[in-house]
Amino acid sequence: MSFLLGSGAGFSGDRTDAAIAVVAELARRGEPCALVFETLGERTLAGAHRRLRDDPEGGYEPLIEELLEPVLATCQDNGIAILGNFGAADPASACCRVHTLARRLELGALEVAEVFGDDVRDRLEALDLTRWEAESRDLPEAGALVSANVYLGAAPLVEALELGAEVVVAGRVADPALFLAPLIKHFGWSWDDWDLLAAGTMAGHLGECGSQVSGGYFADPGFKDVPDMARLGYPIIEVEADGTLVVTKPPGTGGLVTIETVKEQLLYEVHDPSAYLTPDVVVDLTSVRLEQVGIDRVAVTGIRGKPAPDRLKTTVCHDAGWQGEAEISYAGPNALERARLAADVLRERLSFRAPPDLKARFDIIGHLSVFNDDAGQLTGSGNRDGDYRLRLAVEHPKKRWVERATQELLALYCAGPAGGGGVRRQFQRRLLSSSYLVRREDIVAGARLKSATRGEPA
Repeated sequence: MSFLLGSGAGFSGDRTDAAIAVVAELARRGEPCALVFETLGERTLAGAHRRLRDDPEGGYEPLIEELLEPVLATCQDNGIAILGNFGAADPASACCRVHTLARRLELGALEVAEVFGDDVRDRLEALDLTRWEAESRDLPEAGALVSANVYLGAAPLVEALELGAEVVVAGRVADPALFLAPLIKHFGWSWDDWDLLAAGTMAGHLGECGSQVSGGYFADPGFKDVPDMARLGYPIIEVEADGTLVVTKPPGTGGLVTIETVKEQLLYEVHDPSAYLTPDVVVDLTSVRLEQVGIDRVAVTGIRGKPAPDRLKTTVCHDAGWQGEAEISYAGPNALERARLAADVLRERLSFRAPPDLKARFDIIGHLSVFNDDAGQLTGSGNRDGDYRLRLAVEHPKKRWVERATQELLALYCAGPAGGGGVRRQFQRRLLSSSYLVRREDIVAGARLKSATRGEPA
C-alpha cells in the first residue's frame, strides 16, 4: 500500500485554502498519509526572529491558524499527521497556538510536538564553523546577530511522530525532511539505506514548493498553458516501500502534472544533479526517469543516494542598517522620458543632499526594472509612450537618511517632471544572511510533546 504525502503550502504567504482539496482526497483514499506545510525561507526565519524581539506572538508563521483551521478537524478524524516548519523562530509558542485553535474548533485532545535544536544563536562562537562555498562574510558582532539556525534532518521529526504527535511543529529543518520523516516512520526505512532515503527526500523536494510542481510557477501563456489556475490543485506524492514515486494532484482541481512540470521542480535549487546535499542523504539525480502514467500522474524512478554529509548547513542573519523604497508613476505621451528625467533629478539631488555612504538604485518599472543593474544607467530601447513607474531603493546604516532620501521622490509631486502620481514609500530594517557548515555531532536536536500551556511539556 502506498503512503501519500500531501502538500498544503509551499512558502509563507501561500494560499490558505490550498490544503482543503488535498486533505479531502487523502481522507477519501483512506491510505496511510501525512500533510506537510512548508512555510519557512531563510529570510522568513530571520524576520520571525526579529519580530519576536517586539512581540511574544511574532516568532512563528502568522498564517498558522488560517492554514490549519480548514483541515485540522478532518486530519484528526482521519489520522492524517500534519508536519510543518511553521514554528519558525518560536516552535513552542506555535504549539500553544495550535492547541488554542483546537479548543476553538472544539476538537478532542490533540497531540502536538515541538522540534528543537536548530537555534544555535547562544552557541555560535563555541561551534566549529567553516564558511559555505564562496561565503566571504565574517560572523556578525553579537549585537547585530538576528538568527543562527542549523538545517536539521528528519530524525527529530521521526521522533515526534513516534511520540504520537498528530501535529509536528518545527523551525529550521531541511524542507524535504518534512516529507521524508513520515515515510521513515511508516516503512521503517534504515538510516543508512541511502537509495530509499534519497527517494523519500526527492518526494519531499517535489512537494515542498506546493503548486510549482502542479503548474503554478510553470505557467507561461502561449508556451506552457495551465488550466484553471485560480483553483490549482496542490501535489500529492504517492510513495511505495521500494521508493517508487508518483506525483499527482486531487481530481477536479486546476493545474496539471506532466513530465515537464515535474522536471522543472526536480531541478529546482539543484546545483549539482549528481550530489544534491541534504542533512539525511546526498541525492544523485543523474539516472532519474520520468514517465507519464496517467492524466496528472507522473512516475519518478532511478533516484540514487550516497552517505549523508558530515557537516550541516547553518544560516546566520544579522542587522545591516535600513533600506527604503519609493515609487512614482508616469503615463501617457513621452512618459518614458519624463521618468528618466525624474531619475536624473533624484540622482543629482542625492549627490548633495545625502551622505556619501548612502547606496541608491534606480529602476523604471515597465522598461528596465528587471534587467537594469545597480549602476542604474537605465539605458535601452523601448516605447516612449505608455505606463512607467520610477522606483528608488536606498540603504544606509541610519534610518533618518533612508527616510530623507525617499522623501526626495515624494517631492517630485510638485517639483516635477509633469504628471507624476501614485507615490508610495516604505522603510524596513535590512537583513544580510551568510552560510556556514557545522559539525553534525555538535548539534543536539530532538522532539517533545507540548501541552496547551505555554512553555510546558506534555
